[in-house]
Amino acid sequence: MKRIPVREQAPEVRAHNFDEVCFGYNEEEALLEASRCLNCREPRCMQKCPVSVKIPRFIEQIRNKDFAAAAETISQDSSLPAICGRVCPQETQCEGNCVLGVKGEPVAIGKLERFVADWSRDNKIKVAHAAPLNGKKVAIVGSGPSGLACASDLARMGYDVTIFEVLHKAGGVLQYGIPEFRLPKEKVVEPEIENVKALGVKIETNVVVGRTVTIDDLLEKEGFSAVFVGSGAGLPRFMNIPGENFNGVFSANEFLTRNNLMRAFSPESDTPVYIGKKVAVVGGGNVAMDAARTALRLGSEVTVVYRRTEKELPARAEEVHHALEEGIVFNMLTNPVEILGDEKGWVRGLRCVRMQLGEPDASGRRSPVEVPGSQFDIEADVVIMALGTSPNPLIASTTAGLQTERHGCIVASEDGATSRRGVFAGGDAVTGAATVILAMGAGRRAAAAIHKYLSE
Repeated sequence: MKRIPVREQAPEVRAHNFDEVCFGYNEEEALLEASRCLNCREPRCMQKCPVSVKIPRFIEQIRNKDFAAAAETISQDSSLPAICGRVCPQETQCEGNCVLGVKGEPVAIGKLERFVADWSRDNKIKVAHAAPLNGKKVAIVGSGPSGLACASDLARMGYDVTIFEVLHKAGGVLQYGIPEFRLPKEKVVEPEIENVKALGVKIETNVVVGRTVTIDDLLEKEGFSAVFVGSGAGLPRFMNIPGENFNGVFSANEFLTRNNLMRAFSPESDTPVYIGKKVAVVGGGNVAMDAARTALRLGSEVTVVYRRTEKELPARAEEVHHALEEGIVFNMLTNPVEILGDEKGWVRGLRCVRMQLGEPDASGRRSPVEVPGSQFDIEADVVIMALGTSPNPLIASTTAGLQTERHGCIVASEDGATSRRGVFAGGDAVTGAATVILAMGAGRRAAAAIHKYLSE
């Protein structure tokens, strides 16, 4: 039996609204899809799950119509199932390792996880189980996916956990980085955060660790026995080409934050964002797709500029597919060399050159090489740079003995231990920009390491 398709908004409709694109499975569809699982004795899907969700077990519970038990099974390893079911790159992780995918279509593990999480939320099923406090306090810096995962596991072990968040809303990249049409905030993100708080985790917002309070203060003055740094990687990168200071040039971080956290997409919001008639998005990752699809919904014609081919795009295949369906133009094998501006300092275009693929680089991808004499211009009045991010240096620069590498990432072992005793780190603050589920896996490993450290 083929994979059960997921119902979606029509492209011509969703391109003009911020409602969620995918509707998800209903009960009948979830049961049919769950029936495809072979319940392998040695499940390869679990081997590729960064948080080790017991996938065959929860799918079998769906097949038995025991959705509450399925929610309980998932909660043992994932504190954010409704989020992971929507934004995880399942095609390269659990589903990419499903034995059914060898000759056919893998089980839609992500969509089934989303179904269980949404069902448990709609039916007010509580899966959070607080443990008695053991008298030890742990501080978490950042309320993104790594911080929330670490906090959840520690709370289940009995630790008194406080998360310190720099912004006025908890969630980190879940709140400001992923668009509403992929990850609804009030419907999905905020209930997931409430589940974490139900474990006894406290969240203090508007706290700039490194300014309001330092990690040294937390350890030496505030009574915390350990600190986990899950502050993400929010410092945007630019190309350092002429014209990047013109009005109308955004980092994708700024553009998405204004739209998500400040709801600039809503007519009722008092924080509008400038958006031109023609937008060029530079980059090919998930953030580039998010920025491009957001600009489209705000009324712009959008072109994605990427220096390799579609085959090398790092974005999820589903996101690229949706962007193409919605009418976004992809200008492949194209590299910007200058942002053009008018006499008043506003963007008027993007000067580019054609590329061709040469020999593989250090990552194994073929390196793009400029085609001589191929310069051309793309008309644009807004340019959005989606070229990756690196950690903000504030925490490292204000914490004694905390080692970083040349890109500003905190140096940490596999279990999150850093050069500073009692300080652990994980997620994008260590790896640079990556995925939600990889950050969660790092948070869970660090929680186990913190427990071992505090039990010695």
